[in-house]
Amino acid sequence: MGNKRVDANQAELVALYRKLGCSVVSLAPVGAGVPDLLIGCNSITDLAEVKDGNKPPSAQKLTPDQVRWHEKWGGSVRVINCPEDVIQHVAQLRGQRRISRNDDGIDLTKLF
Repeated sequence: MGNKRVDANQAELVALYRKLGCSVVSLAPVGAGVPDLLIGCNSITDLAEVKDGNKPPSAQKLTPDQVRWHEKWGGSVRVINCPEDVIQHVAQLRGQRRISRNDDGIDLTKLF
C-alpha cells in the first residue's frame, strides 16, 4: 500500500457522485498508479482518477505510475477534475449522451 496524497477537490467530487446516486469507494490509499475512486452507478462499476482542476495543466498530468497502470488496465478509467466532469461521467454511466442546462447551471434532474 502506498501513502498517496489526495487531491484537494476529491471530497467535493465524491460528495457530488453520491448526491447523484452513485456508490463511491476511495482507492487513493492504494497508490502505485491505481485510480483514486471506485464508482458504482446504474449497475456499472467504473474507475476515476481525480486531478485538481484548479492547478495548472502541468500539475494535472498523470504520474508515470498512473500512466503505466492505465495502459495495463483492461477496463474503463476516467480522469475527472471538476464537478462538470462528474456530471458528464454519471450521465454516461446512465446511458445518456448529454445533459440539459438551464440558466442556473446544470439541471441535475435530467440524470434521473
